[in-house]
Amino acid sequence: MLSPSPLSLFCALLLCLPFAIIFTINSPAATTAKTTTRAAGETLLSRKPKPPPPIRIPKDDESLLPLAAARTKNTPTGTKKVAFLFLTTTPLPLAPLWQLYFNRSNTNLYNIYVHADPTFKYDPPFSGVFSRRVIPSKPTLRFTPTLSSAARRLLAHALLHDPGNYMFALLSPSCIPIHPFDFTYRTLVNSEKSFIEVLKDEPGQYDRWAARGDNAMLPEVKLEDFRIGSQFWVLTRKHARLVVSDRRIWDKFDKPCEYERRGSCYPEENYFPTLLHMRDPRGCVPATLTHVDWSVNIDGHPREYQESDVGPELIMRLRNTRPWYGDDGTNGSDSTLRERHHPFLFARKFSRGSIQRLLSIANDFIFKDQDEGSRMALL
Repeated sequence: MLSPSPLSLFCALLLCLPFAIIFTINSPAATTAKTTTRAAGETLLSRKPKPPPPIRIPKDDESLLPLAAARTKNTPTGTKKVAFLFLTTTPLPLAPLWQLYFNRSNTNLYNIYVHADPTFKYDPPFSGVFSRRVIPSKPTLRFTPTLSSAARRLLAHALLHDPGNYMFALLSPSCIPIHPFDFTYRTLVNSEKSFIEVLKDEPGQYDRWAARGDNAMLPEVKLEDFRIGSQFWVLTRKHARLVVSDRRIWDKFDKPCEYERRGSCYPEENYFPTLLHMRDPRGCVPATLTHVDWSVNIDGHPREYQESDVGPELIMRLRNTRPWYGDDGTNGSDSTLRERHHPFLFARKFSRGSIQRLLSIANDFIFKDQDEGSRMALL
């Protein structure tokens, strides 16, 4: 038998090399190594923190408010937003005007929340920007704590819903915006203080304080600490959390008023200014940014603007009027506060019949961008 030559052996080796490579790649050892490497990579990726699950918002106040206090922070996350809180028992007759207002704005800069008394019929239903914005709501009645409860409920939902909510504006169904959205947004997010009317030594102060009984507010709320102010305010995130976490002062205002004193029972005008005066007076600008005309007072309601009243002249007059500043908790030592002239951002009360006239001047006047000179004059 002939022995193989070196050349034939070399050729045979070349022919077998591809099969050896294929075997090596597909061998269990190689597959295991590849799987191990992939598993190690997946393990490293899985170590990245996962976003927290969305908070399930309870419907009962006993769980809702403590959760809002415990699961939220004083400072907003990301872009600052304005939370518009509508407290209503009607289908928002001025909704078309607000629709135009929000349509001209960046949707990443605001949120809308509606508290709608479930005992009323809402026809037509909420639609457009108000669609699916109604929170779980409860009945509200004048001369009871229910209006204050509704506002606390709105704050809790807004706090839990979006950590970016920075300023919280409470509004009525008869409120309108009197500036473009951008102007309102800049005015609010550039402030480090809440805007809430805080009035001291007002007529009827004792009657309001004693509406639940002569000493019912003691010892937590002394007469000298009791304050009066507009129901409509704008609170910072810090103060929104202060409200939802409060139990001590709220327990006093949550009591029903004596029947014969119910004419002096306005918890929604007393609880919020009293609480913030007692807890953080220097964190507030003691004025409301919602204009109202109390030169006419019909059964505890201010003047209501009709269609014939509406025009550019009215809007300009509302813009040029300045808020009345109340008690800032500094006994007059804060001279910078006395020198400030904040603009009204909203106004009430506007009748449902005024909507068409408001819409006719909305784009060309109310929501028209203001030039820099006008903005500086207003500030």
